[in-house]
Amino acid sequence: MSYAIYQVDAFSSEPFGGNPAAVMPLDKWLEDELLQSIALENNLSETAFMVPVEDGFELRWFTPTVEVDLCGHATLATAHVLFDHLAYAGERICFHTRSGMLQVLRHDSGYTLDFPAYSLSDGSVDMEICAALGARPSDVKQVSGAAKLLYVFEFEEDVARISPDFTALLAASDRCIIATAPGDSCDFVSRFFGPQVGINEDPVTGSAHCALVPYWSQRLGLERLEARQISARGGEINCEYGAGRVRMTGQAVTFMQGRVRLAR
Repeated sequence: MSYAIYQVDAFSSEPFGGNPAAVMPLDKWLEDELLQSIALENNLSETAFMVPVEDGFELRWFTPTVEVDLCGHATLATAHVLFDHLAYAGERICFHTRSGMLQVLRHDSGYTLDFPAYSLSDGSVDMEICAALGARPSDVKQVSGAAKLLYVFEFEEDVARISPDFTALLAASDRCIIATAPGDSCDFVSRFFGPQVGINEDPVTGSAHCALVPYWSQRLGLERLEARQISARGGEINCEYGAGRVRMTGQAVTFMQGRVRLAR
């Protein structure tokens, strides 16, 4: 038994940029344990699995260690595979997910993801987390409905210099950490640290922007924002906030395609 698989660099127009995701189209769902084993074998931030339904596709995302509730870059990668490799005829794709209905629109400048916005509440500085990051933020926000904390710093350089002790960070918190600051050449920058879900640092994290965009939109008084995730690979996202939704626009490029062979 074999299945097609694609590796796509999402939020990038060139190979080796953005965030790589594996995409595996299925006719029907395989056992969860097998899906997790495939994701571990791929050893990417996320592997996306999709199954067609009447009005779109069911979509699930797995890191090498867990299934997650929301993933932006692997959703973008999945839409890219449907449009560029599987001859999807429309301009808008609907995905049924753990986080509700998500839509991706194709247009001349790339793909736009329509995602839910997370709400934020005031948090407190945790010195154990700060010690693990090697940096102390000016503000902390709790992200409602997601196991994430938003750590806000004063300058882009502060975020760029963070060099976490990931073992200590995993011990310090059961929540992933989003570090962010005003950008020098864009509206804001960020990095994402998630040893709790098997990803020490994610290159470009669409789901994090479901918290970042509402925060910076309110702080800067802007509905449209330019964002950069300043990981080693890096990525750029054009963002828009309104009516409780976050819209993120980016590009994607296929790096590799092949087949997964499963002995049964």
